[in-house]
Amino acid sequence: MATLTGRDVTAELRTSTGVQQRASARREPRWLTQTLRAGTDAALVLLAFALAYALRYRLELGGDVLPGFTQPFDFFLGKALLLVVVSVIIFHLRGLYRLPRWTSFLDEAQTVVSGSTTAMAIVILYSFLQRFYPSRLIFIYAWLLMIALLLTKRLMTRVGRQLLWRRGIGVDRVLVVGAGRAGQRLLQYIYNQPQLGYRVAGLADDVPLDDDWGIATERRVERPQYLGRLADIGEIVDRHEIDEVMIALPPTEHNAVAQVIATCRERGIPFMFVPDLFEMALDRVRINEVAGLALIEVKDARISGWNYAIKRAMDVVIATTVLTLAAPLMLLIAIAIKLDSPGPILFGQERVGKNGRRFTLYKFRSMCKDAEEKKKELLAAASPKDGLLFKLKDDPRVTRVGRILRRTSLDELPQFFNVLIGEMSVVGPRPQVPSEVAAYEDWHYQRLMVTPGLTGLWQVNGRSNLTFDEMVKLDLYYAEHWSPWLDIKLILRTIPAVLLGRGAY
Repeated sequence: MATLTGRDVTAELRTSTGVQQRASARREPRWLTQTLRAGTDAALVLLAFALAYALRYRLELGGDVLPGFTQPFDFFLGKALLLVVVSVIIFHLRGLYRLPRWTSFLDEAQTVVSGSTTAMAIVILYSFLQRFYPSRLIFIYAWLLMIALLLTKRLMTRVGRQLLWRRGIGVDRVLVVGAGRAGQRLLQYIYNQPQLGYRVAGLADDVPLDDDWGIATERRVERPQYLGRLADIGEIVDRHEIDEVMIALPPTEHNAVAQVIATCRERGIPFMFVPDLFEMALDRVRINEVAGLALIEVKDARISGWNYAIKRAMDVVIATTVLTLAAPLMLLIAIAIKLDSPGPILFGQERVGKNGRRFTLYKFRSMCKDAEEKKKELLAAASPKDGLLFKLKDDPRVTRVGRILRRTSLDELPQFFNVLIGEMSVVGPRPQVPSEVAAYEDWHYQRLMVTPGLTGLWQVNGRSNLTFDEMVKLDLYYAEHWSPWLDIKLILRTIPAVLLGRGAY
């Protein structure tokens, strides 16, 4: 049996003490934060009662108060203190001071309103049993004011906290454990929600990441730093000053999950883990119950039903408006093209649309009329790194007017006719030519589930500077997270992208 020397025991004690100190340092602020939240809530509830008293007995809101019925505030102080105590207890029991940071304001507001209503009902019932009969309006005013003050405090706290987090102040450094589907979903969510105050420090997994591994978000394709293997979690946490660990390992890795959890507990690091069920995308899963059995329904990622009807209506309205307002400009462009170089005004090209259907996409001609004949020799000379993308920054086939049209994306105005007849959408994956689609890998075909569009996530996130795989990841993200608001945001973000000409050539 191995024996420990005095130096070994001292080192072990120092290590254990250091771990305990770090754990204590991480836990104490949480208790302090909860106490401060409860204390400020108590002060606001008391202030609400004082303001209610002033409204009723000083400003006489709700009717004149006869001299003989005027009461000093001390008369209500017992009821005010009871409301404070009951409110804080109810808020605590309902978990208001332990809400995770991703709780929405509406959910928090619902807890505040219901808790305040319950607390006030208890105080009113107690007052009734005591035969306490002053002006009842003071209780109504106090109830409304406490809700208003508590919600205002939380709204201001959220705004201030998010402003600090967006500047990197007070953010928590997060380590995501697992690079599988669950880990990718988790990373995607964190990157898309900077207001949560999380910053991805890196990723740990036993399988190193490939060079082209990335996470598609609304802004860009993110590439989290690979920090090491699962056996090195403890060292990673210490070396990179991790504040929280999120475990998203597959269901077969139970032993690894247990080991990571043990490491987090040893160091006092908060952790969360994704259960086996959530290997699937949460936003695509609906759980029902039949005869006591849980049934899991996986929703289709396609844009269909009412969602498709809403999107189609938006497309028709936008296309009609743009074509009407841009008609004089399109006439001037047509004249400029005709005067600049011989050839047709419009250029039509076969593209692949939704579900693989082919259609003719129209653009203002920006190249010389024999551009397609010259493409083969340019393609051989260029040797593009990505066979599915062929775009030259200084393409000799582009005309003088065409270069301006491409830089400003005005050459794509005729595509609003494609939108109007339903072959395209304003927002969606960019349609590609059949030869490019023929070279797709299997997972690339998923982008054909959605109607192609004039603009999309990758058009406002780098445009021609992205690789094809990055574009597909952004397209798939769009298909899975579509909403009318997402379309509106992308349309608004397209305007500066076009005006600045980012990645357009």
